[in-house]
Amino acid sequence: MIIDWKTIALNIYDQIKAKVSLLKKKPTLWAILVWSNSASLRYIKQKQKWADYTWIWFNLIQLDENIKEDELLKIVEQFNKDSNISWYIVQLPLPKHINEDLIINTILPEKDVDWFHPINQWKILIWDNSWLVPCTPAWIMEIFKSQYVDLIWKIVCIIGRSNIVWKPITALLINAWSTVISCNSKTIDLTSFTKIADIVIVATWQPGLLKENMLKKWSLIIDVWFTVIDNKIYWDAETKEIDNAWHKITPVPGWVWTLTVALLMKNTLKSYEIQENK
Repeated sequence: MIIDWKTIALNIYDQIKAKVSLLKKKPTLWAILVWSNSASLRYIKQKQKWADYTWIWFNLIQLDENIKEDELLKIVEQFNKDSNISWYIVQLPLPKHINEDLIINTILPEKDVDWFHPINQWKILIWDNSWLVPCTPAWIMEIFKSQYVDLIWKIVCIIGRSNIVWKPITALLINAWSTVISCNSKTIDLTSFTKIADIVIVATWQPGLLKENMLKKWSLIIDVWFTVIDNKIYWDAETKEIDNAWHKITPVPGWVWTLTVALLMKNTLKSYEIQENK
């Protein structure tokens, strides 16, 4: 069964909209876009669309993709110093000639609404729930909540090795008392781990990696991303094969962006609330 992600996302948007409608001053989300490839442009349009829907102001700064790394760093530093900019994002991915980690680490932690900065990632590890959660791990946790999944004692197999998804979702699940198995490209006999898992989270950008015969019955599959080959979308999990079996699974076209953007708007509102309380 494919999970009804649209209802989950729309509920989040409507909750945000209701809260923002009561504010005298609306939250503002700033975004820096460097690489204007089709995927990034579509993603930014989604952010603009849902910011408008939730009545959050959205300001986009679009830069030439040939901009030098030191020039981009200067702009990021200007954003850090500008008291009128409370929080912002730098849209990823960046062009190959720019060091993404360097740019992310230059953003002031308190202005990092994506919650990618190492200091912010560290807060998750020490169970600090007073701040934000990176958007992708956050919507994974929302999926569990919407499906009434009790994470205590659940065996969760996470396949991947990224700072944006793997590390924070691992920490969040450990904090929730799950038993977490971490797998990656060096894991020997991957099936032996996925077969015992109640939940499998896959974020590898390897089309068709996870197949139905690698899963136990009634497991929940969270497929985080996809690969586009010849204008066709391929998921890390064999969606149709798994959907026709005994499982719940997330991937259908469009859902990744919608849920991620929903949690970005939620982070923006929470950042505003934290700032106002200070």
